[in-house]
Amino acid sequence: MLDKWRQLRQASAPMSELPKAYEPGAVETKWYAAWLEGKCFVANPASAKDAYSIVIPPPNVTGILHLGHVLNNALQDILARRARQKGKEVLWLPGTDHAGIATQAKVERELRESEGLTRRDLGREEFLKRIWDFKNKHGDIIIKQLKRLGCSCDWSRERFTMDEAYTKWVSHVFVELFKEGLIYRGKRMVNWCPVSLTALSDEEVIMTPQRSKLYFMKYQLADAPG
Repeated sequence: MLDKWRQLRQASAPMSELPKAYEPGAVETKWYAAWLEGKCFVANPASAKDAYSIVIPPPNVTGILHLGHVLNNALQDILARRARQKGKEVLWLPGTDHAGIATQAKVERELRESEGLTRRDLGREEFLKRIWDFKNKHGDIIIKQLKRLGCSCDWSRERFTMDEAYTKWVSHVFVELFKEGLIYRGKRMVNWCPVSLTALSDEEVIMTPQRSKLYFMKYQLADAPG
């Protein structure tokens, strides 16, 4: 055994000197590729193990990841990897969000700045094509960034919030909740965007206090004059 060890040692190349600083490019790319090849993150739906799942808060395709995404996904990754070490069948479901109004505004701004055109100049079909091109470009960047971070997602189940199967089930659940009385239609004040000509949620509006006039109006009812 000792002779065999000596032969191997002599045949092997001399050990290179350890770098003084951590070199992520030389380490992380290699091992992440090995994890993917070994299907280390793929969840088995037929597994008898206790299930553990996380649905990623899908980042918007309006840009690239920022430090908030890095922190958020690092925490999810810690939970997913810890659950695997505890012997659970783990699914960390990845995906991206269409962020409809925000994406439209982004594409419109690029169109205006680069070509001096509006969405009405292009027409509906061509404008939709431009939006899908934008999504494909930035969606791919975001997924590559998540992989570069080492996120242990099950990439075989990647979703986009406008995938046909996804939107079908969203509609199905919406209808079921409506039938159960958990979703209802009511009259509410809405935030109206005079530029996009659409209603906005409170999350998409930056509230700013301002001084203005408050008008009171009186109406005479036809069935109750005076």
